[in-house]
Parts: sequence; structure tokens; C-alpha cells
Amino acid sequence: MIRQATLKDASQIAEIYNYYIENTVVSFETEKIDWEEMHKRMKDVIPAFPWLVIEENGLIQGYAYANKWNNRCAYEQSVETSIYLRNGSTGKGIGYALYKHLIDSLIDKKYHALIGGISLPNAASQSLHEKLGYTKVAHFKETGFKFGKYIDVGYWEKILD
Repeated sequence: MIRQATLKDASQIAEIYNYYIENTVVSFETEKIDWEEMHKRMKDVIPAFPWLVIEENGLIQGYAYANKWNNRCAYEQSVETSIYLRNGSTGKGIGYALYKHLIDSLIDKKYHALIGGISLPNAASQSLHEKLGYTKVAHFKETGFKFGKYIDVGYWEKILD
């Protein structure tokens, strides 16, 4: 079941996100966050932008959200999109369903450009974005540093009609 996230979901969402902080270069954060910090982040986004969760038997399997791409007024029709799935929930099609639902909600809200940043390499995220119509538009070399190594970052964009 895909639904709009509520602030009550902050604990499970933080749990999902903390896996990526502690174990991967998908997030460039280096310190775990608690439910209160996630609650604050969600509160800053909701209701201006969609924040969705996919839930199965009361357990959130993943979340996707949009946020401002840039604070300047001329960028107000462009948003950054993000998705995170619970460790072990990848490869089941739920990421596609969740991200597509997010994209559809952004179409309904009349946004024009969707931008997704991906630490590289990340074949699964690249494939998901491209399957949903995003095109790679930028590749920055060695812009992040985590776990003792430099990490490239790519940006994918989808223009909505």
C-alpha cells in the first residue's frame, strides 16, 4: 500500500535511512539520525511536497519524496526527488511502484523538472531512474568523500509535459 507519509512514520523512516548512512555511499551523511531529526525534516517538506511510503503489514518498506531543487524563485517548478528502500526490499518492484507514484503526484501538482542525484556507481538507482524516463545530465567526479574514498555523483533529470 502506497500512502502519504505522516509524522508518525518518522521512526521507521529514520531506521531505513540510517542503514544507508552507516553502510553505503548512497547518502553522504556520516552520522545516524534519530526519529526527532527525521520528524523535523519531514515537517519541513510536508505538506508543500509529497512524501510517500510503501507499507506492508504495518512495516514501511520504503519512502520517496520531493523537495526544493533550489531556493531561488525561478526554480520553483523544479524539484529534487529521492527514494530509499528498507534493506532487503530491493529487487521486488516496490521501488518502481513507489517512485512512479511520486512522479504521478508531481505531474498532478504541475511541476516541470524532476532531478535525482545518485552517488556512483549505483546501477540499481541508475536503472530505476532511467526506467522511469530520467536522463543523465551531469557527472561530477570525486565530489563526495566517505569511508576513506572519493565518490562521483551523477544527476538525472525528467522533464514533465
